[in-house]
Amino acid sequence: MNERELINRWKQEESIAHISGWDFSHINGKYEEGENIPWDYDAIVRSFLKPDMKLMDYDTGGGEYLLSLEHPYKNTAATEGYPPNVELCRKKLIPLGIDLRECADAAHIPFGDRSFDIVINRHGDFEPKELKRILKPGGIFITQQVGDRNDRDLVETVLPDAAEPFPGQNLTVQAKAFEDAGFEILQKGEAFMPIRFFDVGAFVWFARIIEWEFPGFSVDRCAANLLKMQEKIETEGAIEGTTHRYLIVARKSVK
Repeated sequence: MNERELINRWKQEESIAHISGWDFSHINGKYEEGENIPWDYDAIVRSFLKPDMKLMDYDTGGGEYLLSLEHPYKNTAATEGYPPNVELCRKKLIPLGIDLRECADAAHIPFGDRSFDIVINRHGDFEPKELKRILKPGGIFITQQVGDRNDRDLVETVLPDAAEPFPGQNLTVQAKAFEDAGFEILQKGEAFMPIRFFDVGAFVWFARIIEWEFPGFSVDRCAANLLKMQEKIETEGAIEGTTHRYLIVARKSVK
C-alpha cells in the first residue's frame, strides 16, 4: 500500500473504535500483552472469597469477570460509571439479583458503612478512605491496577508532548496511601512487561479506545509518526512498548 492507502485504512480503524464491556477481540492476533505477569489476580481473589461473604466489584466493566466468579448473587454487588457499560450491566446483572449501583466517583460509593467483606477492583478507580468506610472490620480490598508508566513509550512515539494522565499511580505511592488510611498490606507487587503491535491499524484502534492515555490522538494529527511505526513493523515485525501493572491486597483494621 502507498501512504494514502495506509492512512485511509487507519482512518477506518479510527472510525470504528468502540468496545462493549472490556472486549479487545477486534484486534486479536494483531497485538499481544500481559505475558508473564508475576501474580494471578483471579487466584488471589478466589483465595480470599467465601460464599457467605458480601462481595462488591468496583468498576465492573461489563461484569464479565464478576460473573466468572459464580459468587452467590444475593451476596454480590457491583458499580460501574461508564454509561454504555452501565446499560449493559443493567441488562446482565440486575435480572440475576446482583445489586448494581451507578458510580463514577470512587470517593463517594453509593453503599452504606461496613457493607462488604471483600471489595475487588481490576483497573478501576479507588480511594482508600472510602474503601475503609464501606468495608467491614477485617474486610479485604484486592486490586490490580494500571500504573502511571503504562504505554508511555508508545504514547511518546505518537504524542511526544502528552502529559502523564495519572501521576502517582504506582505501588510505592498507593501502598503508603492504604497504610496511612489504616490498612495492613497483605500482598503487593509491581511489574513492567512488553506490549507488541504487529499492525498499525490495530494500534490506531487501541489508542482511540484508551483515549485517556493518548489524549488528542488522531490519524490526521499523528500520521507522520504512524508512518514511522509502519516502517518499523515492516523491518522488525512489530512495535513494542511497556505495560505497567501493580497489585495491592489490603486488610482493614478489625478495630
